[in-house]
Amino acid sequence: MTGEFAAFFILSLLTIGGAVFMISFTRVVHMVISLGVTFISIAGLFVLLGAEFVGVAQVLVYSGAISILMLFGIMLTKHDAQDEGTGRKWKNRFILLFVAGLFGLLFWGIQNTPWPAPPPPVASSVSNAKEIGLEVFTKYVIPFELLSVLLLVALVGAIIMAKKEGDNE
Repeated sequence: MTGEFAAFFILSLLTIGGAVFMISFTRVVHMVISLGVTFISIAGLFVLLGAEFVGVAQVLVYSGAISILMLFGIMLTKHDAQDEGTGRKWKNRFILLFVAGLFGLLFWGIQNTPWPAPPPPVASSVSNAKEIGLEVFTKYVIPFELLSVLLLVALVGAIIMAKKEGDNE
């Protein structure tokens, strides 16, 4: 068992566990925290796959911006402080049994599948981020610049609409 396999196994468990906890919790703050754990562990899986740029973008965009936006939404809305349960213990046990059976079936299928050997790694001195930058700024420079203009127009439009709403009050 290599360190890469152990890291993959731990990150996979964190990803699946965070997703399951996200749909299982009843408090919104706990849901956001488990969603953040899921996003960060997915970023770790991207890093293991050699896509460092995508992993960093995952952390910045999803784990940072989306989670913070959800927390602001929670803080700005009104919630009850009490935590109500589902009241269906038999249903929860059935779901747990079903998920455990599905996990066992998938684990058995993965272990008994003859996987082909991976190709040998290609020695490359160019980094992943550099390759993405070269692609974006050579082949796709026009769509990239049009996207930046579109985002600028959307930002100015949002400011104008917010200013008009503030003047009416």
